[in-house]
Amino acid sequence: MCYYGKMVTVQCTRDAQFVVVVAIDATLPHLDLESISFLGEGSRCSPVGRNSEFAIYQFSVTECGTVMREEPGVIIYENRMISSYEVAVGPYGAITRDSHYEVMFQARYVGTAIEALVVEILQLKPPFPVAQLGPLRVELRLANGHCLSKGCSEGQEAYTSYYADADYPVTKVLREPVYAEIRILERTDPNIVLTLDRCWATGNNNPFSMPQWDLLINGCPYRDDRYLTSLVAVGPNSGVTYPTHYRRFIFKMFTFVDPSTAVPLRDKIFIHCNTAVCQNTALNSCEPICFRKSKS
Repeated sequence: MCYYGKMVTVQCTRDAQFVVVVAIDATLPHLDLESISFLGEGSRCSPVGRNSEFAIYQFSVTECGTVMREEPGVIIYENRMISSYEVAVGPYGAITRDSHYEVMFQARYVGTAIEALVVEILQLKPPFPVAQLGPLRVELRLANGHCLSKGCSEGQEAYTSYYADADYPVTKVLREPVYAEIRILERTDPNIVLTLDRCWATGNNNPFSMPQWDLLINGCPYRDDRYLTSLVAVGPNSGVTYPTHYRRFIFKMFTFVDPSTAVPLRDKIFIHCNTAVCQNTALNSCEPICFRKSKS
């Protein structure tokens, strides 16, 4: 019986074979084992074994696009394992929520010795926080509460605590929920209602920069996103003094993709929202009228 770790295991055999084992737990979200490829293609570049947790590859060091080079006293065979990912394209940019994993591995034949080397391509550091004030003082912050009891509502429990300024930048895994909240500051009028128009994300603190990805349009989830943003109601039992001064929504973490190369940018993500103050009347509701799923 063989044991494989939760990342990537590489073995170089004396008869010039690569044995590569990759685990689904190599990334978060879990790696799609069906999406793995190497530098080249061939009949022996497919898995020789697979289960729900691992995929096992075995091929000659001259196959699957392996590159050979020489150093004094050493022959090096090098290849790369790359996972593909789904790209969503919007009118102002492109994103992905799939894991992108890239690993370089080598077999080094030194005289009669054999050495294996695995190098993981690391991601960029997370972004720095940015705060900006407007004429009406509105704050956008991220919640970090967790469900501690069985049957609790994660969407509600998340908003019981928040990241402090010292916690930023906040690191999130792709597809991990991001709990956003916008609230009016320093107002005590219970009759005013905070409304959201458009909320979107950019790669820097300039709200007009490209690329962009819509989260809300006219206060409603962006319909062309496969992972729809969720609106969270703020009612009398939400634990805040003025519920109408708050708006909350949840979206799944993503990263921008270069539109020309389709390569994930792994860049900074900044959230922006257009806000306004509304007053409910008998003839005017401040709540957005969003689409509903049609009955099948």
